[in-house]
Amino acid sequence: MSGLVSYLSGQAAEDIVARDYDCRGQHVEARRWRGTYGEVDLIARDGDTVVFVEVKKSRDFMRAAQRITRAQLERIHATACEYLEREPKGQMTPCRFDVALVNAQGATDIIENALAY
Repeated sequence: MSGLVSYLSGQAAEDIVARDYDCRGQHVEARRWRGTYGEVDLIARDGDTVVFVEVKKSRDFMRAAQRITRAQLERIHATACEYLEREPKGQMTPCRFDVALVNAQGATDIIENALAY
């Protein structure tokens, strides 16, 4: 049962973050995009820039941020590179990696360009 609760909690956090990006005028074009190397929670557009978003939820923002591991960063980067191959400019497409933290009350803290590689 706790696996289902975690899944639904994660999905709710992604929904909150997707609405936040939409309100900023950055259309979310993919959710839980799966490639060979892993999954990216959300992929949005900010003008010509592709935005890869890792969503983390916990009781508070600090705990959520601490849940990001080096292995996750590597998988996200590899998956993003795979996604960019579908773009007309390929790897030359402007992109950034954001982290979206969600606390227990549903508040968000979006850190743009947080996952510099």
